Amino acid sequence: MSSKATGILLAYAAIVSTVAAVAVFTREPPAMPEEIDVKRINLREEDGTLRMVLSNTERFPGLIFKGKSYPHPSRKTAGVLFFNDEGTENGGLIFGGKTEDGKVSSGGHLSFDQYEQDQVIQLTQNEYDGVRWAALVVSDRPEKSMDLDAWQKFTALPEGPEKKAAEEELGKTFGGAQRLWVGKSRDRSSAVMLSDAAGRPRLMLQVTAEGEASLQFLDENGKVVRTLAPKE
Repeated sequence: MSSKATGILLAYAAIVSTVAAVAVFTREPPAMPEEIDVKRINLREEDGTLRMVLSNTERFPGLIFKGKSYPHPSRKTAGVLFFNDEGTENGGLIFGGKTEDGKVSSGGHLSFDQYEQDQVIQLTQNEYDGVRWAALVVSDRPEKSMDLDAWQKFTALPEGPEKKAAEEELGKTFGGAQRLWVGKSRDRSSAVMLSDAAGRPRLMLQVTAEGEASLQFLDENGKVVRTLAPKE
C-alpha cells in the first residue's frame, strides 16, 4: 500500500473516531419517567441475590435467611429491608401511623443487624394514645446464627415438656440483651441507661420533665444503691 493510501486511511480513521466520540458525549439522555406507581421493588445483584426490598404492607417480605423465606411472627408494615451479600436480612426501615377508634398509633424504626442475627442498633420512635417515646438502642445478640428451621418446628409443637426443652435450646440463637438506651421515655424524662451483659440496668443518667437531674447506680436486682444529684 502506498504512503498516500496509508495517509488517507489514517485520516479516515481519525474522522470516524472523532465523530463517534462526539456522538457519545452529545447523544440525548434516556427518557426518565416523571412518576411511577409500584407496590414492590426488588434490588438484586447480577446473580440474582436479593439486596434490598421497597414494599407496601401487603407485599412486605417475611424473614429471609440466605435466600430462603420464613413467615414473620408479627411484622405488618410498609418500608425497606436491607440484605447482605448472601441474601440474608441485615436491617431495615419501617414506618406507619393511623388513627383508629379515636386513638393515634404511629412509629418509625431504622435498624441494622448482627450477621445472621437480630438488630444490634436501632433508631426508633413510637406513639400510642398520647404516650410517646423515642430512642437510640444498642443491643448484644448471641454468638450463634439464628436457627429459623428450629424456630418453625418450635412454633408447631403443642404445649408441654418437649416445647419447653425446645424453647431453652432456641435461647442459644435467639434473644439478646439491651446494653444502651438513649432517648425520651414515656414519662417525658430524657435518659441514658447502661446495662450489663444480662440486660440488667446498672447506671441511669436522667433529667425529668420537671427538670430534676440525677445519676443513679443500680445493683443486679435493679435496686438503686447510690444517687448523685445537684446540691441545693
